[in-house]
Amino acid sequence: NDYILHGGHSSPGAMNNGWKKNNHRRTQSAAEIAAAKANNVELLEKIQSTLRPLGVTIDSSLFLTQLYEPSKIYKFMDLDAALEVAAIDGIADNILYLGDVSNSLGHEYGLVNLAAFLAQCMKETIQYDACDENNWDLFNGVYPLSNACGQLEQSYQNYKCPPEEQHMECPVDPNMEITATTHANWYGAPPGLFCAPKSKLPITGIWDHEYWCDCPWNGESCDVYEGQKSGRFDNEVAVANRAGRTDVEGCCWWGRGVIQTTGVCNYGKLNYYLGKAAADEGRDSRYPDIDFCKTPEIICASEEHAELKWIAGLFYWMKDVQSYNQDGWHYLTELYKFVNGGMTDMGFIDDCGLNLM
Repeated sequence: NDYILHGGHSSPGAMNNGWKKNNHRRTQSAAEIAAAKANNVELLEKIQSTLRPLGVTIDSSLFLTQLYEPSKIYKFMDLDAALEVAAIDGIADNILYLGDVSNSLGHEYGLVNLAAFLAQCMKETIQYDACDENNWDLFNGVYPLSNACGQLEQSYQNYKCPPEEQHMECPVDPNMEITATTHANWYGAPPGLFCAPKSKLPITGIWDHEYWCDCPWNGESCDVYEGQKSGRFDNEVAVANRAGRTDVEGCCWWGRGVIQTTGVCNYGKLNYYLGKAAADEGRDSRYPDIDFCKTPEIICASEEHAELKWIAGLFYWMKDVQSYNQDGWHYLTELYKFVNGGMTDMGFIDDCGLNLM
């Protein structure tokens, strides 16, 4: 069980702000998908029998923040619920790989696939205890509030689907108003990202992270969010992010979930395959009452469906990682080599970070 509890070698870095496009994926046939689902029933039972007794240990010793504290956001119980959706139901003809029932090592392949997934999750979000993308892009010495539109010169509302998938894409509603559920907690950290129409917020300025807000003699306090130590909103003048945005209209598509689902295409796909769009068109829908296009924040905000923060990441993993085959590096082939070799060459985990993310 050490390779589950200790994860893999993954260098720290900023959150992934978009799903990498894999143009070298192999589509499974209907017969292959049906066979995989049937095999996964048996394999999931074995994996659950391995992991469930370790649930408390996973929460207290694996899902740790940079301060070595257990995450308040990511829990094994929610991951366990997400695994059933990904491994048995599947998403968009993608099934979580749990191993090979015909092989003596069986579900160990699936455990390693899960360990690689969790290693990436640790790098992306769990170490920061973040579900919503943090406002972290310090530009010209300040944190622009328009970072909600995209950080590092990105524009999340322009992460559109290719022509053959445009029917899945979420429309950009200029009147949408959302505030992130989670935010960073370092000294002077900006509050949660937010979006709002220009009619309510014509311009956006900055989060002044150096402002001393704890001034009771002036009637001021640090009350923007719980645990705030410094900082304040400053919207006196418009301040652009790296991409030149000075507003947050239509900017509701920042990263959410354990591998930071980002952009109108990716939220649209969740809605098309799992949400209200599927139900409205008479297709099977795991969450028929959830419109991921109108309420993308539900990934982080839902208490009823806390597994969504994991499911969004598993969808990416199944679709783009398990099928990865490029430049002579095939993910599942390398996973097999790693397990068959006794799980001693951690280069497999390092290569996952280099090739896939």
